[in-house]
Amino acid sequence: MAGCSNPAGASHLILNLIIEEKLNIALSTPVVLEYDDVLNRKEILKQLNISSGQIEDVLDLLVLLADKHSIYYRLRPNLFDENDNLFIECAFTSNSHYLITSNIKDFKRGELKSYPFKVITPGDFYYLWRCKNE
Repeated sequence: MAGCSNPAGASHLILNLIIEEKLNIALSTPVVLEYDDVLNRKEILKQLNISSGQIEDVLDLLVLLADKHSIYYRLRPNLFDENDNLFIECAFTSNSHYLITSNIKDFKRGELKSYPFKVITPGDFYYLWRCKNE
């Protein structure tokens, strides 16, 4: 959501890196469906001042550019929001190095410390990316 709202924010800058194919994104069908559900809520569309069609265009582009992964097993590290587990499963299945989220507090559980990826905010990730690539 943040990638669509603030053009100067780290989430938007990361979205641009994905669109420019400078950064890979891993997606699974459940993750895409979760994005679609959340971003097409009336209050979110109003908050972002964007149409459902524009959301669909962004999601379609991300799916086109993404490394797509099928989830064959469910990981349930008992996160507060059950739907956050979808992102854990995708990051784990795709062997991602990072799971980027503005909602980092909900991902800070002891059970996640053994996973091979780091949960990181968009700002911290973008800073790391710039240090390595610019």
